[in-house]
Amino acid sequence: MSEHADQERTSPATEARIRDSFGRQGLMRHLGARITEIAPGRVHIVLPSRPEVTQQHGYVHAGATSAIADSAGGYAALTLFDEDSEVLTVEYKINLLAPAAGDHLEAVGRVLKSGRTLTVCGLEVFGVQEGGRRKLVANGQQTLIRVDAPRTP
Repeated sequence: MSEHADQERTSPATEARIRDSFGRQGLMRHLGARITEIAPGRVHIVLPSRPEVTQQHGYVHAGATSAIADSAGGYAALTLFDEDSEVLTVEYKINLLAPAAGDHLEAVGRVLKSGRTLTVCGLEVFGVQEGGRRKLVANGQQTLIRVDAPRTP
């Protein structure tokens, strides 16, 4: 455990809010993606490699790669806001560095700068082979806007 372990944990309420929100994302469910790690300002999402998410050469499609990167960054930002806030992506840029191959992909979103209105996140996506060997297949940057959570009657 690191010396900053207490700073690296999200509250149970924040983790539950993130997992609940992620569970409502139809695209992530359709792709078969799941959150594997939540920490303040950081979220990991894993996407198993399977035929339904590949392109014609057998690599994971850039659209699926980009989608998990976008969600990882959005949820990383959301970990730093209170329950009355949501985030929406304003823009993101992704560089596809290598074919997205592996047993699964792992997207990591990290907050670079959190602001009252705009938040900037760094995005990385790794192809992970059985046995744990990882290769960076995409990286990018994202800007998100904080918005008020919808009120429920």
